Amino acid sequence: MESRRLAPTLGIIASLVVVGLLLVPYAVVDGDAGSYYGAGALSPWVGGLLALVAVVVFAAGREERTAPETAAGVGVGLGLAVTVVLGVWAVTVPSEVPLQLTTAEPLVGPLTTGVVIEYHRWLLAAVGALLPAASVWYGRALRLF
Repeated sequence: MESRRLAPTLGIIASLVVVGLLLVPYAVVDGDAGSYYGAGALSPWVGGLLALVAVVVFAAGREERTAPETAAGVGVGLGLAVTVVLGVWAVTVPSEVPLQLTTAEPLVGPLTTGVVIEYHRWLLAAVGALLPAASVWYGRALRLF
């Protein structure tokens, strides 16, 4: 019973973290973060938009405003789409693009803008993969498979 609420909550949190991570370059880079997001084959903002839709789907399923089985299934589809979009973007951004935006200026302790931007796209893709994982967990909690 507990996982019937925890799984969609994980999906909601992961979706909001995806959107929050999309805002990080605007906070840490003085230059044009738009060129960073435009350098890949797909725009990660599409993944962010789908993640926001996933928040509504997970919340509706958790609160039983829609059939939880439907929410779990739609969550799998949305989660896979977010994962593909963010994964394709992360792989297709040329490695020199993030380095052009960075400075050696420390943000917190030894953490510099260079380190943040260098690993940002991979972290974003990894967090995006939590969406389908949460949906599958939700489906298993509902005994759909």
